[in-house]
Amino acid sequence: METLLIADDEKNIRDGLKCILDWEALGFTLCGEAANGEEALSGILKNNPSLVLLDIRMPKLTGIDIIRIAREQGYNGRFIILSGYSDFSYAQAAIRYGVEYYLTKPIDEDELLDAISTIRESIEQEHRKSDNIALYRQKAKDVILHELVTGVWKKDGITGLSSADFQSMELNSDIYQVVIYENFGASHEKQSCNFADLLNITNSGNHSFEHFEENNKNVILLKGSFALRRFEEFLSNYEKTDLQADSPVESLFLAYGRPVRNLDEIYLSYEEACTLIRRRFFCIQGQHTLGYEDLPAVTAHNCQISDEKLHEYCDILTNYLQANNRKQIAATFFSLEEYLYNVDSSIESVRLFLTDLFLQLKENINKNYNSSRVPFPSNSAIIDYIDNRHYLYEIILYISEQVKTIMDGNDSSSRDSILDDILYYIDNNYQNNIKLETIAPLFGYNSAYLGKLFTKAIGENFNSYVDHRRIEHSKKLLEQKNIKVYEVSEQVGYKNVDYFHKKFKKYVGISPAEYRKQLKFDD
Repeated sequence: METLLIADDEKNIRDGLKCILDWEALGFTLCGEAANGEEALSGILKNNPSLVLLDIRMPKLTGIDIIRIAREQGYNGRFIILSGYSDFSYAQAAIRYGVEYYLTKPIDEDELLDAISTIRESIEQEHRKSDNIALYRQKAKDVILHELVTGVWKKDGITGLSSADFQSMELNSDIYQVVIYENFGASHEKQSCNFADLLNITNSGNHSFEHFEENNKNVILLKGSFALRRFEEFLSNYEKTDLQADSPVESLFLAYGRPVRNLDEIYLSYEEACTLIRRRFFCIQGQHTLGYEDLPAVTAHNCQISDEKLHEYCDILTNYLQANNRKQIAATFFSLEEYLYNVDSSIESVRLFLTDLFLQLKENINKNYNSSRVPFPSNSAIIDYIDNRHYLYEIILYISEQVKTIMDGNDSSSRDSILDDILYYIDNNYQNNIKLETIAPLFGYNSAYLGKLFTKAIGENFNSYVDHRRIEHSKKLLEQKNIKVYEVSEQVGYKNVDYFHKKFKKYVGISPAEYRKQLKFDD
């Protein structure tokens, strides 16, 4: 519906103009009226009406002055001049400001209707033209975004586009970053992701980011330092927050590439995000993001899935089960997870490997135990469960829980012996990225419960114990003069040498360099 403003210093004329035509049927609704020139100008600038019926002579400002000032202020709507005089000079002045109709009073109903109908059709044509231009511009922008993220633009360029074109499309910026996201979980289809809300920005006119689909992926192209800074702030809180089950971001996973400075580098950020989104399956429990900083760890694939490995792991687990060796079973599951993390195979191949492994393990166990005492799920239930897991750790945990059930029914191990097994495991694996959350399932415990049990029995918490073991071993390595401090840091499980310095000083009281210097002094 278009809007109409009526301006005339005579109230009876204003009332008559409101009733003379069926304005709603003509597609107009009244947004205001004015009794003098100043009111008319204020109403035009405030309401931006599609059409103004304007008396040429009014108190305070004439109709021509109103039109002139309104045009200077950027008003582009239509005017119909109403006048009691057929004055050619007024008509000339009105025409200069784009006024198409100059009607004399008393107003002829048919003449006004013809003018209104013509203006209405002209407005509709402009809208259609504007909509078409917007549609073509969006289609062109979609093509450009596709070429930017796939690298086609870098190689061939987009002809006929100037810097002003990119500016008008809100694509020019000082920095860019590509984020790919996906929803998962049982209710993911009911959930939607509004990145403007997540980043706490308005994104009016897409000035902060572009949201589009590429190869069936939800892609966000962040634009500008402000948007990237907001994204950083969001990430810093996202992984630390305990998300509620009904939270709109509880089932959201993000992969993001490096920030880049130029349009022709955007594809690099996109390719990194694509590589990372494919690795979501291998994330640890509670992990919702993968960034370009993680790329070295996810691209060093150096082995293939093989039947030999399948039979090897199945035999190992079967033997340890028969020997009731929880410690080695836990270590085997850890080794299995590491092996699958580094294979250069599809996720579906990994799922199939684990399905075959579990089914073979189930068959072996049924041969060695009374099948009535082994509460295994059916083969179809196992296949369905594994096919519908989103993460590797979920499948490993599922299989390990089944193994634990078997061992619980045939084992009288005490709580103390389990803790001894855990200590043995830590002492032999502290150089890896071991965490209570990942170790607890391997030993068949909830991480929170095991943490309390560990602290009570050992006298210090899990992380503190691991740190102590790492620091004690680092002392021995520091005695070897040919090993650099950063190498010592890596060998005892600290990837960040500054963090190693901090931990060493906390537990020893001096820095690693000072400790080594002290050793030399003793020599």
